Amino acid sequence: MTIFDEKRADLEKYEFMMGTARGRLAVAMDLLTDSLVLTGQHGVYCISNRNPSKPRLDLQAVLAGIEGAKELIQSVMEELRQERETRAANNSSLPAQ
Repeated sequence: MTIFDEKRADLEKYEFMMGTARGRLAVAMDLLTDSLVLTGQHGVYCISNRNPSKPRLDLQAVLAGIEGAKELIQSVMEELRQERETRAANNSSLPAQ
């Protein structure tokens, strides 16, 4: 089963609201957020021997990677939104024929 099958309902909902690209990015953000939460919970039990207030180094690396991926996706979604708004503004400023 692919992610498109597993998340069909979410994909349909977000793609309808935001368009295909932004909808798929939104679902990817949800998946990353869920992974971040699960990894964070796991980090509570796998604490660092050097610094008990932080998770183990391998979990810190995974958390940093997931957070970085979320930032990249957010930047792409913002870029797509700005492009759409720019196109809409340009189309509305054209004279009617």
